[in-house]
This record gives sequence, C-alpha cells and structure tokens, in this order.
Amino acid sequence: MSDSKKQIEKVRDQLAELGEIDYRSQFGGYSLSVENVVFALVAEGELYLRACEQVKPYIVERKMEPLCFTKRGMPVALDYYRVDDPLWKEQEQLLALSRLCLQGARQQRANKQQKQRLKDLPNLTVRLEMLLRQAGISTIAMLKEQGARRCWLKLYASNKKLGINVLFALEGAIAGRHHETLPESVKTELREWYQKTLLREARQQA
Repeated sequence: MSDSKKQIEKVRDQLAELGEIDYRSQFGGYSLSVENVVFALVAEGELYLRACEQVKPYIVERKMEPLCFTKRGMPVALDYYRVDDPLWKEQEQLLALSRLCLQGARQQRANKQQKQRLKDLPNLTVRLEMLLRQAGISTIAMLKEQGARRCWLKLYASNKKLGINVLFALEGAIAGRHHETLPESVKTELREWYQKTLLREARQQA
C-alpha cells in the first residue's frame, strides 16, 4: 500500500466523526470529501487541509506549509496546508480544524451555487435561459423544483415549435449532464410523454 493510501486510512480513522470520507485522484494525489464536499488533499503521503476564513489565523500562527505543484515550470501554491506531526498528535484540535474546513467548503459551494445562472448548467444557452426567465423560471432552484416536463410546457405555451430536444436539454441540465448521456430509459419515458402531450394538444385544437 502506498504512503498516500496509508494516510487516507489514517484520516478515515481519526476523522471518522466528520462522516464517511471518500477519495479520488486529484492534483497528483487524492482529494478527500464528505458528501461530495472536498475538505482536504493527500499528496505524497501528507495530509493538507483546505483553508477557510475560520482557520486562516491558525494557519498563520502555526506557519503551516501550503501544498505546491509545478505548472508550466512555475511553482503554484494551493489553498491547502500541511498537517504536521505535532498537529497529528493533537487529536481534538485536528478534528476541530477539519470540521471547520469542511463547513467552510460547504459554505463556499453554497455561495457558488447561489451565484450560478441557468446558462451555466449543461445544455442551457443564453437564449434558452432568456426563454425560461420569460416563462417565470429564473433560478436553478426553480428549474429543479418544477422539473423538465413542467418547464417545457411553460416554454411550449408561447412557442409551439418547441421540440423534444429542448425537453432532453432541460432534463440533462437538472441532472447535471449532457443530454446525450441521459439513460435510454429516461429518454424513452420523455419521448412517450412528449408524443402524448402533442397528441392531446392536437385533439384540443381539432
């Protein structure tokens, strides 16, 4: 087992109170996350905590070393700081700092999501964002709450030429993936709903 993998097991053991800690390859090492929120990295067998405003004073006081990597021949410092041997021995302090880093990372993600626009989602263009806003759907939260079908119907009410590709685009945007990667079962269900909707529309106009 590599030094980094051993360190990950050590982190999982000593920081178990944070929740289930997952890891994946990143920056030549491994990112550590709880519920998909990254709070630390393990590189070359060392643990680096992700900085946040609450722990910056401690980082400065303890003179914690930043994680650096080389990009195009130039050293680049990341906002992650090494846990040294003395800190490893202060179990409660390490756990408290890690918890703050996790909370800070969650807050950063929440702030980013609040600033995110509809056009930032997969499949959604500026044009489609504008049409959604005109239909009363102005935020990502509203899009997800109402779902692809209801949003499509609102768009269709003012644009009868709207096709099934827009329905796929909306479903993909909500799922956070390109519409072509939607499961075939989902596409089939949407196609059936789309055809029934157009048939019902045709009967109402007859």
